[in-house]
Amino acid sequence: MNWANDSSPKGFILLGFSDKPWLQMPLLVVLLISYTFTIFGNVSIMIVCILDPKLHTPMYFFLTNLSILDLCYTTSTVPHMLANICRNKKTISYGGCVAQLIIFLALGATECLLLAVMSFDRFVAICRPLHYVVIMNRWFCLRMAAFSWLTGFSNSVLQSSLTLNMPRCGHREVDHFFCEVPALLKLSCADTKPIEAELFFFSVLILLIPVTLILISYGFIAQAVLKIRSAEGRRKAFGTCGSHMVVVSLFFGTGIYMYLQPPSSTSKDWGKMVSLFYGIITPMLNPLIYSLRNKDMKEAFKRVMSRIFLYKK
Repeated sequence: MNWANDSSPKGFILLGFSDKPWLQMPLLVVLLISYTFTIFGNVSIMIVCILDPKLHTPMYFFLTNLSILDLCYTTSTVPHMLANICRNKKTISYGGCVAQLIIFLALGATECLLLAVMSFDRFVAICRPLHYVVIMNRWFCLRMAAFSWLTGFSNSVLQSSLTLNMPRCGHREVDHFFCEVPALLKLSCADTKPIEAELFFFSVLILLIPVTLILISYGFIAQAVLKIRSAEGRRKAFGTCGSHMVVVSLFFGTGIYMYLQPPSSTSKDWGKMVSLFYGIITPMLNPLIYSLRNKDMKEAFKRVMSRIFLYKK
């Protein structure tokens, strides 16, 4: 892959909301608060899932993967965004842009696949409960997690190479907060339609196929839950699956808006806000959604906290 073209030595200028200076301080506050909550929430879930033996199940194994992913996802962009807001020269080196693009794309694609795997886990747990332990065994879960991560990074390398190899004729001003495919394609001085078609194909594979599988899984789950005679059983099933569907709706809805339409048709400011939502707000909300709506997680958190305090005494 030849990524060193005419603009590579100079890096890029990230415009963000430079034309709206009054937004800089509110954005700084939002980023600081959301990033703090993202770190605290996801690290808490990771610690609880690791330390509490009752959460050593496939569902919480995948949830731990999701927390690790979300933590890295936001860290790939937010610290540099915070630094740029606090200085007049909002730049990023070419190497930094390449790294940011690859990591952000890889983790986004991995999350799409991981959410599909989590929906399959719920499908087996509710629709095939007697076969759950056999199907969702340790090695199968490890393979599914590894498949999600490896496929996400492979997709990222392909999309990044296509995007970065486009000629830019010296254009360096990226109208965004960070290096992302739609914003970088707008810098190209060549016809981007062939590249957009290839990127669209990859986006369909990573976005539409997983979300279709998720919807099919939850269609079967809804049928199975309605057949449960116990009101408590229905409530618990809908509570667990409802949390997952909220996460799926937030992440896939914004991702589909950004990546399944031509970059030229995306509203400049609206595209930036959508990117901020799925890149920063969604990873912050995931721990809240999974913990506040999950009785097992709340009880496990109390057990871990009580053990920590007893140990200190």
